[in-house]
Amino acid sequence: MWLLWVALCVQGVRAVYELSDRGGLGREFDGIGAVSGGGATSRLLVNYPEPYRSQILDYLFKPNFGASLHIFKVEIGGDAQTTDGTEPSHMHYPDDQNYFRGYEWWLMKEAKKRNPNIKLVGLPWAFPGWIGNGKNWPYDFPDVTAYYVVSWIIGAKQYHDLDIDYVGVSAARTPLYLSIKLLRYTLDKNGLERVRIIASDNMWQPIAFQMLRDAELLRVVDVIGAHYPGTLTVEDAVSTGKKLWSSEDYSTFNDEVGGGCWARILNQNYVNGNMTSTISWNLVASYYEQLPFGLEGLMTAKEPWSGSYEVSSPIWITAHTTQFTQPGWYYLRTVGHLEKGGSYVALTDMKGNITIIIETMSHDHSICIRPPLPKFNVSAQNATFKLDGSFVSIKIVCPFLVVFWRRSHDPDTWPSCCVFQVTGGSFTLELGVDEVYSLTTLTTGQKGSYPNPPESQPFPRKYKDDFNVRNPPFTEAPYFADQSGVFEYFTNTSDPGDHVFTFRQVLTQRPITWVSDANQAISVIGDYSWSNVTITCDVYIETPDTGSVFIAARVDQGGSPSSLAKGIFFWVFADGTYKVTGDLQGKIVLRKGLSGVRARHWHTLTLHVEGFTAYGLLNGYPLWKDVLTLGPVHGWAAIGTGCLEFAQFDNFVVEAEVSRG
Repeated sequence: MWLLWVALCVQGVRAVYELSDRGGLGREFDGIGAVSGGGATSRLLVNYPEPYRSQILDYLFKPNFGASLHIFKVEIGGDAQTTDGTEPSHMHYPDDQNYFRGYEWWLMKEAKKRNPNIKLVGLPWAFPGWIGNGKNWPYDFPDVTAYYVVSWIIGAKQYHDLDIDYVGVSAARTPLYLSIKLLRYTLDKNGLERVRIIASDNMWQPIAFQMLRDAELLRVVDVIGAHYPGTLTVEDAVSTGKKLWSSEDYSTFNDEVGGGCWARILNQNYVNGNMTSTISWNLVASYYEQLPFGLEGLMTAKEPWSGSYEVSSPIWITAHTTQFTQPGWYYLRTVGHLEKGGSYVALTDMKGNITIIIETMSHDHSICIRPPLPKFNVSAQNATFKLDGSFVSIKIVCPFLVVFWRRSHDPDTWPSCCVFQVTGGSFTLELGVDEVYSLTTLTTGQKGSYPNPPESQPFPRKYKDDFNVRNPPFTEAPYFADQSGVFEYFTNTSDPGDHVFTFRQVLTQRPITWVSDANQAISVIGDYSWSNVTITCDVYIETPDTGSVFIAARVDQGGSPSSLAKGIFFWVFADGTYKVTGDLQGKIVLRKGLSGVRARHWHTLTLHVEGFTAYGLLNGYPLWKDVLTLGPVHGWAAIGTGCLEFAQFDNFVVEAEVSRG
C-alpha cells in the first residue's frame, strides 16, 4: 500500500521556511517530460507483446499512475545516427513524403490516448542529405529546412490527428538565427500560429545574448532550451523574460543514484536556474543495453522477446512532481535550499491547492552523468514550514497528504504516505538524507502497479524472419536496430517469385549527420554475448558494378561509434568478388577472391563462426574456410551494405551458442 497513515511529531526544529503567495507568485510551471529519440531509444518497445507494452506505456504516461508525464518530446527522424541508432525521416528525398515511417507517430498517439493534455514537442537531430545540397549543414538553405520541419508538423495532424505544441530547430547545434525566424514565418503561413518555438536546444548562449540585441529573434523564440545546464542558467537568459527549460537533462543510469540525480535536478533546476520544465533523455531504455548510454531511460524495457521490463526509481521520483502538479500551476517565490542541504519548491493552482516537494539527496547518491557535480554536504535536519498568504487557513489533518521516498535496497519499504495536522499555520518534518517528500492538498496520487512482468530471458538462440508481412504496423522488422542507413519492409514488385516481401536498405545519399556516421549501412540484431553463430540470409544487390552487401557476426560496436565496429564481415560484390574482413570499414582483410555473385540476382550467404575460425557458403556451397577470427570474441549479428545503396535481404536466420565467459 502506498497510502500509509502515520502521525509526525518532531522536536528540536532549527530552521523555519515560509511558504506564501503574498507579494505575488513565481514563474508558471510548464511540466516534466521525457524524450524518445536522439536516437532510436524506443526501438524495441514497439515489439513488446500485449499486455506488457500497454503496461509500460501506462507507467510512462497514464495520469496518477506512474511517471504521469506532462510533456513528450520526440525526434523528427533524419535518417542518421543520433546516439543509439537511426530514426527514419518522413522525407528521405525531396519528392518523398511518408508519415508512417518509424514508431514516433504511434508513440505520440499512445501518450495522447492516456493523457489528452500531454504537450508534444518535435526536434530534429539530423536531416536527410538533400536539405544540405551536398553539405553536411542544414542551414545554408533555411527556407528548405523550415519547410521540412513544418511538413512534419502538418503530417502529424493530417495523418495522425496529432497537434504538435512546440518545435525546435536542431539539437546541440547553434543554428543561423535567420532559420529560426523563417521557421516562425513558415509556421504562421501554414496556420500554425499556436506552435511555439524552442531554441536553441543546446546552450543558453549565444542565443540569449543575441535575443537581447535582436527584437525579431526575441519575438519569435518562445522558450530558451538548454541541455544539461547543471541546474544553472545565465543572466542574459533570465533577462529575456522568456520561459527557460532544461530541454534535455538527466542521461543517467536508472538505478538509485540515477533516481537521486533526477530528484535533485527536478527541484534545483527551478531553485537555482528558474527553469520551469525539465525533460529527461530518455523516456525508456528500450534499446540494446550495450549500445551507448544503456539503461538510461526513466525505466527499462529492452526485452520484447521475453516481455520482461523494469520499473525503475526515476519513474516514482517523477511522480513526486507530476502527480501533484499540472502545467499552468505557479511556483511560489518562497522556494530555496535547506539549511543542512537539499532543496524545496512549492507550487499552487491558485485555487487553494498547494504542493511542496522536498529533496535531501546527498552528493554521492545524486551524481548525474553530466555536468560534473561540485562537492556538497547534506545531513539530517528538522525543518518547519510556515504557511502564509492564501494557505494560512490550512489547519486540519485531512487536506495534507505526504508522499515519501527513502533510499532503500528493499523496494517494498521506500514508498509510504502519511497525513498530519498543521498547527498554527506550521508543520515540522524530520528530514533524513537521500529522501524525497511531496506534501500536497490533492488526494489523487497513487503508486500504480501491475503484476510482475515475465522473468528476463536472453535473445532466442534460434531466430528467423522471412519478412512476409503484407501490411506491417511498423516499417522496421522486429529487433533489427539500424545503426547507419535505414532498413524498411519492402514489397518487391520486380521479383514475383519467392522474394515478394523483403527487407530493404533505402538510403542512397549520406544524411546531414549529427555524429560521425559510418559510410556503410548496418543493422544489428540479437545478443551481444553471442560468440559461436551461424547466420544465413538471402541477399539482392541492386547497384550494378559497384554494389555490395554483407552479413556479419560478433559485431562489437553500435551507436555513435558504429564506424569503428569490428567483427567477422562476409561481403559479396556486384563485380563477382567476395571479401572477409575484421571490420565494418573493410580495412582488415582476412580473405578475398572470386564469387560469381551478380547484381539483381538473389544469392544466399551463410557465415559460420566457431572459436577462432570461420567459414562461408554461397548458395549452399563452400566459398571460403579456415579464416582466423582476429578481433572480438562476441557481439551482435548484422546485415548491411558497402555504401548507402539500395539492397534487399530476405529469409534471415541465426543460430547461436551463448558464451558469457
